[in-house]
Amino acid sequence: MKKYFLMGVSVSLVFAFTSCKSSESAYKKAYEKAQAQQQAQQPAETTEIVAVETTPVQQTPVQTPAEDYSNVGVRTESVSFVSGNPLKTYSVVVGSFGVQSNATALANKLSGEGYTTSIVRANVNGMDFYRVIAGSSDNKGTAAQLRNKLNSRYNGAWLLYQK
Repeated sequence: MKKYFLMGVSVSLVFAFTSCKSSESAYKKAYEKAQAQQQAQQPAETTEIVAVETTPVQQTPVQTPAEDYSNVGVRTESVSFVSGNPLKTYSVVVGSFGVQSNATALANKLSGEGYTTSIVRANVNGMDFYRVIAGSSDNKGTAAQLRNKLNSRYNGAWLLYQK
């Protein structure tokens, strides 16, 4: 009894797998039908000669308004130079650390990216902080532009004013 049952199941499976098989000719017919429809939808190509007259373009220079950096916030701190490049009037501070080695690591990373870095020490409420400076300028606008550029990567970058 079990033999007949197993034999019936295997014949049914063989029949099921062979009857569901798609033929290559069915795919070919569908492809040819799609190609015919695509060719029917394309407009007929016509060759037409058109004369085009060109006129010279007048260029007018675009004037961008000068940016006003007078309202950019600046901090004034008494700092002492630790290492790096000398400071100018306005400096962009991107990091502040209680440990000098951490400040040195960030300064080295920024130097590798092409920034002019410095490290200064500031005493705030009796504690020493090592400030990492990514660039200095005598012009407040130039320093503010650099701060804006760095602010996306170093959130909270700020300007330090030195007399």
